[in-house]
This record gives sequence, structure tokens and C-alpha cells, in this order.
Amino acid sequence: MLNIEKAYDDSVLTVKLDGKLDTVSSPELAAALEGEAEKADKIIFDMESLKYISSAGLRLVLSLHKKMSGKGGLIIKNLNETNMEIFEFTGFSDILNIE
Repeated sequence: MLNIEKAYDDSVLTVKLDGKLDTVSSPELAAALEGEAEKADKIIFDMESLKYISSAGLRLVLSLHKKMSGKGGLIIKNLNETNMEIFEFTGFSDILNIE
């Protein structure tokens, strides 16, 4: 289960994720973010409460990163230790802006 909370501050969209971002919940997040890359200048993923991210979740994050690269970008915030290890192991930490 994944809880998604979206909030705009001007043209910056913050998306708080709580739960698991996996094969089941990735389509739900994709649907929730449909069209947001065109509207927002920057997207921030707050992953403080994200307990797990699978390869399906990583693909979605990478896809959004590509869409936002010509704008203010995609920022990942508050990764827990386990998820940070996943981002490092996959090389995503070298590609993405992680704060």
C-alpha cells in the first residue's frame, strides 16, 4: 500500500510517499502524477516514510527525472538508510539529485 500526498508551492510540486513503491503501487503513483511534469517547474519526492522501493518504483523515478531534466529537475529528499543503499547500489545516486 502506498499513500501519496501532493502539495504545490507556486510551481514546485512536493510528493510525500508513505508505504511501499512496488509493482502494485507504481501504476497508482504514475496515474497520480499524470501531467504534473508539464505543470511543475520542479518536483520534490519526500521519501521519509517510504519503507520500500522496487525496480518498478525506480523505473518510475528515472522516467520522471528524464521528463524534469529540462526544467528545475527532480529532487529526492529524506531517503532512509535502506532505500539510500538501493539508490547507491543501482547507481541512481549518481544520476539523481538526492538531498
